[in-house]
Amino acid sequence: MVNSEDFGDDFVVKQQDSVVVAPLSAIAEAFEELAKWLKIKRVENEELPLNTFCHACSFISVLFYSLGFAFKFAELEYVAKLHTLVEASKTYGTLQDILDLDITTDTVKTSGSFSRNLRRVRQGLGLIKAIFEQFLVTDDTSLKDVASTAYAQSCAPYHTWAIRTAVYAGMYTLPTRDQLLANLNETNQSAEKKMRRYIDASLPVIEYIDELYLSRNIILDW
Repeated sequence: MVNSEDFGDDFVVKQQDSVVVAPLSAIAEAFEELAKWLKIKRVENEELPLNTFCHACSFISVLFYSLGFAFKFAELEYVAKLHTLVEASKTYGTLQDILDLDITTDTVKTSGSFSRNLRRVRQGLGLIKAIFEQFLVTDDTSLKDVASTAYAQSCAPYHTWAIRTAVYAGMYTLPTRDQLLANLNETNQSAEKKMRRYIDASLPVIEYIDELYLSRNIILDW
C-alpha cells in the first residue's frame, strides 16, 4: 500500500488543510507507486486496492487549487467525488468491487454512485495529464491556451454548455506560467521533469480504470 511516509523528505503533507509543500514530487511518486503496483500485481491477478488509489489521488486536488478560479469547478467536483470513494474504501476493497456493486444495482451512471464518481475522478487524472502535456510543448507565459486545450481534450465533451462556458470564461484568471511554478515551489526545469514522470506513471492507471468499464461493456462517453 502507498503511504505518505513512502514519498521521502522533500515535501510535507498536512491532511487536514490539504497543504503540500512540493505537490509535484508527491504526485509523481504516488502514481509511480501505483504504476509499479499494477505492473507487478496484475500478473498475480490482484486488483488495485481502493484505499491505495484514493491516497495517491488525494494529492491531485492541490494542483487544481494552484490553477485558481478557472479550475475551481474541477477542484470542488474532484474533491467531492474522491471523498465518496475514500468513504467507500472503508467497506469495499477494490475499484472492481464498487463497479460490480453498481452493476448489480443498475446504478453505474446514477448521480452519486461510486462508479460515476470513479469516472469523474479518472477524468480529473486525465485533465491534469493533459495540462502537463500541453505545458511541456509550449513556453507561453500565459497558461490560457495550455489549460483550454487540455480541458477541451479531457473534460469538455462530458460537461454541459453552461459549465463549459463558465470554464472558458475563467481561463482569463489563470496564473501565469511563473506564478504557477512559484505556487508549486518549482523551477521550470524541475517542474517539467516531474510532470513527465506523472504523465508516464498515470497512463497505465488511467488505462486500468478505463478497462474496468470497457470489460463490463460500459462505454466511456459519459
